[in-house]
Amino acid sequence: QVQLVESGGGLVQAGGSLTLSCVASGLTFSKNAMGWFRQAPGKEREFVATINYSGSSSYFADSVEGRFTISRDNAKNTVYLHMNNIELEDTAVYYCAGRRYMSTSTTSLYDYWGQGTQVTVSS
Repeated sequence: QVQLVESGGGLVQAGGSLTLSCVASGLTFSKNAMGWFRQAPGKEREFVATINYSGSSSYFADSVEGRFTISRDNAKNTVYLHMNNIELEDTAVYYCAGRRYMSTSTTSLYDYWGQGTQVTVSS
C-alpha cells in the first residue's frame, strides 16, 4: 500500500520561508517522479513543482518560479518543497504526489497522493 505523508505546513508571515516534506512508503521511490500541488479554498488543485526520479530535473509553475525549489533524497524516500519569499497567494493545502516514469504538471497523471498539509500566509 502506497503512502505519502506530508509535513511542515503551518502559519508563516509573508516574505518568510517554509520547507514541506513528503515521506513515501510502499513504492520504489527512486523510480517515481514526484510533484507538489496545492489547492486554495474555492479553487481547483494546481501544479506547483515536479522533480524527476533522480533529482536531476525539475520545473515549476510560473507563480512560484524563482521563489520555490524542489529536492529529493532517495535514500530517505523523501521529497521537499522549499518555499521562499512566501506570498499571501501561496495560502493553500499542499499535496505531494507520485507517478512512475516522467515528471509532469498534469494533475490527473499522478498515481499516488498524500493527504495534504495546510500552509497559511499572514500579512
